[in-house]
Amino acid sequence: MKPRDGRRRVVIEDVAPQIDGGKYPVRRVSGEEVVVTAAVFADGHDQVAARLLYRHESETEWRFVPMRSLGNDLWRASFVAERLGNWSYSILGWIDHFATWSSDFAKRIAAQTRPELADASPAAAADAGAGLETGSNAGGPDVALALSAGAILVHKAALRAQGDNRRRLGEFARTFQALAGEHWSFYENPCSEELDRLMAQYPDLAHPTQSENEFPVWVDRVRARFSSWYELFPRSASPVPGEHGTFSDVERQLPEIAAMGFDILYLPPIHPIGRAYRKGPNNTISASPDAPGSPWAIGDRAVVPCAPLGADVAGDCGGHKSIHPQLGTFADFDRLLKSAKSNGLEIALDIAFQCSPDHPWVQDHPDWFVIRPDGSIQYAENPPKKYQDIYPLNFESPDWVALWDELHSVFEFWIERGVRVFRVDNPHTKALPFWEWCIDSLRSRYPDVIFLAEAFTRPRLMYALAKRGFTQSYTYFIWRNSKAELESYLEEITQPPISDFFQPNFWPNTPDILHKTLQEGGRAAFMHRLILAATLSSNYGIYGPAYELAENAAAHPSAPPPESEEYLDSEKYQIRQRDRNMPGSLVPLITALNRIRRQNLALQSNASLHFHSVDNPHLICYSKATLDFENTILVIVNIDSQNEQAGWTTLDCDRLGIAAGESLLVEDLLDGAQYTWRDRNYVVLRPGIQPAHILRISRLGSGAV
Repeated sequence: MKPRDGRRRVVIEDVAPQIDGGKYPVRRVSGEEVVVTAAVFADGHDQVAARLLYRHESETEWRFVPMRSLGNDLWRASFVAERLGNWSYSILGWIDHFATWSSDFAKRIAAQTRPELADASPAAAADAGAGLETGSNAGGPDVALALSAGAILVHKAALRAQGDNRRRLGEFARTFQALAGEHWSFYENPCSEELDRLMAQYPDLAHPTQSENEFPVWVDRVRARFSSWYELFPRSASPVPGEHGTFSDVERQLPEIAAMGFDILYLPPIHPIGRAYRKGPNNTISASPDAPGSPWAIGDRAVVPCAPLGADVAGDCGGHKSIHPQLGTFADFDRLLKSAKSNGLEIALDIAFQCSPDHPWVQDHPDWFVIRPDGSIQYAENPPKKYQDIYPLNFESPDWVALWDELHSVFEFWIERGVRVFRVDNPHTKALPFWEWCIDSLRSRYPDVIFLAEAFTRPRLMYALAKRGFTQSYTYFIWRNSKAELESYLEEITQPPISDFFQPNFWPNTPDILHKTLQEGGRAAFMHRLILAATLSSNYGIYGPAYELAENAAAHPSAPPPESEEYLDSEKYQIRQRDRNMPGSLVPLITALNRIRRQNLALQSNASLHFHSVDNPHLICYSKATLDFENTILVIVNIDSQNEQAGWTTLDCDRLGIAAGESLLVEDLLDGAQYTWRDRNYVVLRPGIQPAHILRISRLGSGAV
């Protein structure tokens, strides 16, 4: 089979960044630079040129920037994605006949007096010939003929140009032709930087090659890359002991949460809770009549009145578009959203696509669930655990289209009410094609929506969810506690290709997970894990007030491996009211960390994360820096919760923008202390007292201090 146009000789390969050959979009945030590289080459010795083409989905014409050669056929260019939504980019390459001519002509000029330079590189030949005096050896007819060929190329470019550029190129073409007609015995090179610039501006694109794919880029708002989450159960927010909390109670806590430096307040499901098989304290099967039950057992069709209509989506009675009556009304919820915004906070809602036996979908759409041979609906199980209060949805239902539409409408209902951030419960147990369709559809109308995937699952499945649209993801951070585990895992998820689509969100605890490290390490462990989460990842969160108070009592502390990671008296099943400002609270440390994060751009991205050497396995050292090194942060953490640890750090100077032996003024942002450091330093850190240094680097210069 003949090619479409055999005159397109340029080859374009190894385009980056891309996800699965362009099947899924690369992820960036608004205002961020998208750096693109590609191999662009052709047969023979002709020179090539390339452009990076890019456009927003709202644009019909490509914008472009020239690509710069990095050598060995590799090219680079970048563009800034200044708007939310879908972008695409492509590569255009072509034979640069003028650049090829100019290179060859420089050799001809040099060969007039230095024949040995005829096969030299263009730069060497041009440099060697630049100072030759006229009248040495005959230039010969070849040089004159070459000038005529160059005049033709420049004339054609003039025809493509406009205004003054057309005039100047025409003048260059006439000069070339005049020189060729003189038949001098010696020629000087008439090319100039101005000519090179004009010729590059009006290239001959008669036979270009464009990359086979247009590579997609999805651009989120900045909060997708940098956010601090705080999880709070509204029903525990009442100041009155034993009383069920309300949205109004949560509203009263907003200034305090904002003062700690958080920007997202995440609420577990706020919907009606089912009565059938309701769980009691500590997940007991039998519950007293006043047991509040699990918020994730969603649905009570007895709840009235029904939810009000959204802008485009109808409400429901007692389901995912309704509010638990004890929390308040929709007017109360709307007031909470408004108050949160005035405090610099966004409300994130939990979307859990599962139902209690009392959910209206169970009666109205029983075929949306798995029916067992005896005709009953299959409840959730994770043997040996049983969750009789929850029915999972069946994504292989014959009525799957209606199911998809209804689930999509749940998101749309809350988006229309003003919610733009969602934590999605167990998305890995729902069909991947559904998420790809649902998120893409929602983002086409609401590009500022953020989706956090609560997916503690296999790596490929976790990454598949990110490729299909989830903005952020929970990670394995909770289970990465040794220095080797942390370094290996962070190096995986903060570097391409994973970092091009996967945005981690580090949580040292959740209502479901109290790791053994926190159970055994106590307050000191809570401190160093918090510091790691807040500085290793630009997105992090905590479940409070359990974290501020370093609650570490497990439900079954003596259980054999795998040890219990459930909280004793878990808030998932009962109301737990606490004072986060009790003596010994971690509120001051949390507040300091969030302030440090906001004041230092280096900590607002993961792209520059780099680990430095420490000769003690209990000390971990890493840095983050802006591209210009104007803001450089160095962190050293003692990950031993029991013992003081000391050791020598050896800094990788190139990753800090410093010279070997250079003296550094470093300020510890945790306590304000200042030190003079070099590329090798001795560190002593004490758990619970001074578990870490967070150092901002300034430069003093080389030599003694």
